[in-house]
Amino acid sequence: MRNTIKITTAVLATGALALGLTACGTEAGSDSVAGSGSADKTLVVAASTVPHAEILGYVKDNLAAKEDRKLEVKEFTDYVTPNTATQNGEVGANYFQHKPYLDDFNKKNGTTIVPVVTVHLEPLGVYSKKTESLTALKDGATVALPNDTTNEARALKLLERNGLIKLKPGAGNEATPKDIAENPKKLQFKELEAAQIPRVLDEVDAAVINGNYAVDADLSPKKDSLVLESAEDNPYGNFLAVKKGDENAPQIKKLAKLLQSPEVKKFIEDEYDGSVIPAF
Repeated sequence: MRNTIKITTAVLATGALALGLTACGTEAGSDSVAGSGSADKTLVVAASTVPHAEILGYVKDNLAAKEDRKLEVKEFTDYVTPNTATQNGEVGANYFQHKPYLDDFNKKNGTTIVPVVTVHLEPLGVYSKKTESLTALKDGATVALPNDTTNEARALKLLERNGLIKLKPGAGNEATPKDIAENPKKLQFKELEAAQIPRVLDEVDAAVINGNYAVDADLSPKKDSLVLESAEDNPYGNFLAVKKGDENAPQIKKLAKLLQSPEVKKFIEDEYDGSVIPAF
């Protein structure tokens, strides 16, 4: 996210999840990756509430209940703290983000977080309680956008693909409303932290909402959105991530294998009905 964003972190829940993980560390002979309790070999993972923590919960309840190691899940509502906590060793891994966002975060914050395995895609969608189609948006309508760099660009590209605006040539993953070349409806843009956008849906004419926050607000991306991102050739899959150097720790590799299992794929397909899509 941009440095100007107010961080609104809330640790909503912490669950101890049983998970069969062979302990290993970033140093020879150590028993755990950074962010793990060496006494009980607990791997601590930062995650967004929906669907990330729910998917991890499925792993606990259905794939790892018979194992003697533990996975502790710390849930966050912002897109900053999970990475800073992973970098400083407060947690051993995180599961909440896509590659364009991580690349931007590492560049701006000097962090060394790396992806391990991609698990799912949350299609970005446009929602409204005031119109039934994008073409019916009135001139001067207000559209809420996520204000973290890559998701704002992603939102603007979604609006461009659906004919509402046209971006300047070369506008990339850091595009903002300043990069709009054509805006025939003279749309106004309200830039907010992604987690806050569902709360203002009544106050704006339309809003571009991340899939996880839409689901968390009881919106169905598949049924309630006016338009939805295509999954084809989409670079925004969400993945398990760790601090560089921990990628091959057996704890991490075991969790990665479980997250990409056929059982997890079926769970995502059955549980989210197209609102969340397996990306493996």
